[in-house]
Amino acid sequence: MARKKIREYDSKRLLKEHFKRLSGKELPIKSAQITASTDFTELQEKEPWLSSSKLVVKPDMLFGKRGKSGLVALNLDFAQVVSFVKERLGKEVEMSGCKGPITTFIVEPFIPHNEEFYLNIVSERLGNSISFSECGGIEIEDNWDKVKTAFVPTGVSLTSEIVAPLVATLPLEIKGEIEEFLKVVFTLFQDLDFTFLEMNPFTLVDGKPYPLDMRGELDDTAAFKNFKKWGDIEFPLPFGRVMSATESFIHGLDEKTSASLKFTVLNPKGRIWTMVAGGGASVIYADTVGDLGFASELGNYAEYSGAPKEEEVLQYARVVIDCATANPDDQKRALVIGGGIANFTDVAATFSGIIRALKEKVSL
Repeated sequence: MARKKIREYDSKRLLKEHFKRLSGKELPIKSAQITASTDFTELQEKEPWLSSSKLVVKPDMLFGKRGKSGLVALNLDFAQVVSFVKERLGKEVEMSGCKGPITTFIVEPFIPHNEEFYLNIVSERLGNSISFSECGGIEIEDNWDKVKTAFVPTGVSLTSEIVAPLVATLPLEIKGEIEEFLKVVFTLFQDLDFTFLEMNPFTLVDGKPYPLDMRGELDDTAAFKNFKKWGDIEFPLPFGRVMSATESFIHGLDEKTSASLKFTVLNPKGRIWTMVAGGGASVIYADTVGDLGFASELGNYAEYSGAPKEEEVLQYARVVIDCATANPDDQKRALVIGGGIANFTDVAATFSGIIRALKEKVSL
């Protein structure tokens, strides 16, 4: 399982689309995404509620505490939203020690509310934990003693008996609605292969749950069976992380092939580089380098699998070899090439691509 964060916009899109499919009920969720390529006139035409509602706008960049950092604007009209975005789009900010530009915003209706609830579901080794509190919001950490948690073993549904302790202290007039909401969201969590889902807070709008802030992570290894359900999903890089030219090249190769080609530069001046067949093997190789005391010298993380063609491996190997030899300093370097059997990958064919790349480099 590989947990990959998704944007708040996509989390809410998946929740809205599939809540109705699984329960027959529709959540009153409305949201729009804004990036540098957004045409504001076209967006207004596509989402007419932007012109008729007071709005909230905030960065959608995989970091939290946006409100406490002054990055959330409330009760705006659309012209004010556009002004807020233009002032901040592309500007660098620092969050939790990481610096990076803001490239993506989410805009939603402004929802006046009194109640704030907290919901968290997380996948664990033997099942899923679900946590709930009627004291959600930005002060949740100060009210952590009020969060109730239940563990649901793998293969077990979230029943009324399991939910009961979580909602026991709610007023009767909302207890049934929230209990049903928790059960449907839990079913959705499993159906879409979420690994993490958090709403902090969600509230009630006309008696129906409405997530004000939401975070989600998906198991990207389940993409093969969920591509229709997920739709046009994006797995953004962590905030502050920008792809180098070589990483972008490999990412482009990966998108064009049915195989898996992964490459991340950890230390451009590192003296130990890896090129390993198989996702599990690549992690073991990287961990072993660290266990032997050379983590600071590890130049990259690399993994290929899924039966890439020889020509694809050739291009992939060229990049790894070029990066491994890009900073000569008269010190010895190691390129660790590994892998025996990687699912249905023809290792002999992939090694032919690697050998060709090595011979090319030697002849230069």
